[in-house]
Amino acid sequence: MQSFSIASKSTSYPSHPYEDIKNAVLGKKYTATLAFVSPKKAKELNATYRKKTYVPNVLSFPLTPNVGEIYISLSAAKKEAKDHGLSFEGYVGYLFIHGLLHLKGLDHGAAMDRAEARLKKRFTIA
Repeated sequence: MQSFSIASKSTSYPSHPYEDIKNAVLGKKYTATLAFVSPKKAKELNATYRKKTYVPNVLSFPLTPNVGEIYISLSAAKKEAKDHGLSFEGYVGYLFIHGLLHLKGLDHGAAMDRAEARLKKRFTIA
């Protein structure tokens, strides 16, 4: 059984060791899907499931204790990367890490910040 997959209508997205990062955060038994979506789709998901009206950069949805989905808007990432001191590619990697930590159950705060910093360093996200 496959424990990680990427769904994207775009033929081009930043290259990262996504499955290795997923395994480091959630373990090999956790099944995760990463989808790169349009701003329109990201906004629709945000409105439907979070009752928010903006285009998010990343959304995480735990489906069961061992299955989850992450949606990243590449367009939002492209706009925001510089504000976070990262390249576009690095910011997409960071957003993936951020989404995985939410799937793990972490909320925004010091513990998440420390975990993000450790994982960015480990996987050379810049």
